[in-house]
Amino acid sequence: MTTQRTRPAPNADERAMLEGWLDRHRQTLAWKCEGLTDAQLRTASVPPSPLSLLGLVRHMAEVERSWFRRVLADDGAGPLHYSDENPDGEFHLTERDTGAEALATWHTEIEVARRYAAGFGLAEFSRGRSSFTDEAFSLRWIYTHMIEEYARHNGHADLIRERIDGSTGE
Repeated sequence: MTTQRTRPAPNADERAMLEGWLDRHRQTLAWKCEGLTDAQLRTASVPPSPLSLLGLVRHMAEVERSWFRRVLADDGAGPLHYSDENPDGEFHLTERDTGAEALATWHTEIEVARRYAAGFGLAEFSRGRSSFTDEAFSLRWIYTHMIEEYARHNGHADLIRERIDGSTGE
């Protein structure tokens, strides 16, 4: 695997540290998907679970979109892959769903997230609200949550990748 992953400097300020760890986790998910075919990206972890690397990428695009676009900036962006009728739609794949499309969408959502976050201070509160609560969230909280979200799902990605081709690594 050739995706370059960076680690934030141990003496970085708080914002650089949070953004650095979030970027490292983003890079880790990309690394776990690198070099795989669409069929491999669709490989489910363990039946009956539909969890796959392709599903994880689609899920993380939804998570980036939700926290940075809808909650932080309140830009009204709707869901990409799920609906009220299909709340886990990002994990329900069809033959039309491709790794290239999912990765491109995910990268777009990351770039939008970076642009929106650049306009907020760490202690500044979101303009929107989560669908789970009517509270506003600080950018600091959102960064910390995103690091936790990626860390959890990168553990899943590591196990799925090992199942596909034996590749392991932090």
